[in-house]
Amino acid sequence: MGIFGFILVAIALILFFVKQAQAKNHGSLLSARLTDIEELQTTCQAITQEIGGGNWRDYVKLWGKIFVDEPLISEMKQEPCVYYRMLVQREYEEKVRSQDSEGKTIEKTVRKSETITQNQRSTPFILEDKTGTITINPQGAKFDTIKILDEFRPEQPAGGMLQFGNFSFLMRSDSYNTHTLGYRYQEFILPINREVLVLGNASDETGELRITKPSNNEPFLVSLKTEEELNSDYQNNQNALKYSMIGCLFLGIILIIIDFIS
Repeated sequence: MGIFGFILVAIALILFFVKQAQAKNHGSLLSARLTDIEELQTTCQAITQEIGGGNWRDYVKLWGKIFVDEPLISEMKQEPCVYYRMLVQREYEEKVRSQDSEGKTIEKTVRKSETITQNQRSTPFILEDKTGTITINPQGAKFDTIKILDEFRPEQPAGGMLQFGNFSFLMRSDSYNTHTLGYRYQEFILPINREVLVLGNASDETGELRITKPSNNEPFLVSLKTEEELNSDYQNNQNALKYSMIGCLFLGIILIIIDFIS
């Protein structure tokens, strides 16, 4: 019983650090300067005239619409986008042995899955609001995406080759020791022509005003949610983490005390 108590206390400690990370990201969202593209361009020009180009940084949040001349095409569903992430999982059955309360061996079949391949890509795009346009370099950003594919295929790859749309993958030659049920294909995208909130670093380091990843570990985010929706999500997550942390800590301490006095 004491062991379970220490495990719960350890879980509470992990939840504490997760909550702290959530609070930091929430604080960054609140502290980022809300602005528009015209104001950024005006400020950048003024600072360039004063001290020269390439020296200005500003952590900002912008709301605008995505445009791109040459969008990415997602591998599986072949949808135009500025970011996609895909993964393929093998779903299989495995026999697991355990012992019951009487010491008898029990064997049961358990369904499991493993990721056999995954990939993600992004491309720079233009953000447009009512005042102008600015280039977003999304390398290193966290993306809020839409799931466009979640399909299970009970198949065995012909010649060891998995295929879906423009995606293909040659399976390794060694055979699995478990019974393969099939493969699950998933794909997530950030589509074009959608309004997004961008939280990032405004910089003229390259000679052109862009939004890029901050160099001080501040969050870099491209989200389909509004600032109000993100604030609500952060608050709900932090509340859930707080109550879970308190519950695990309280129960863990009780179990440790009971084990100590028994």
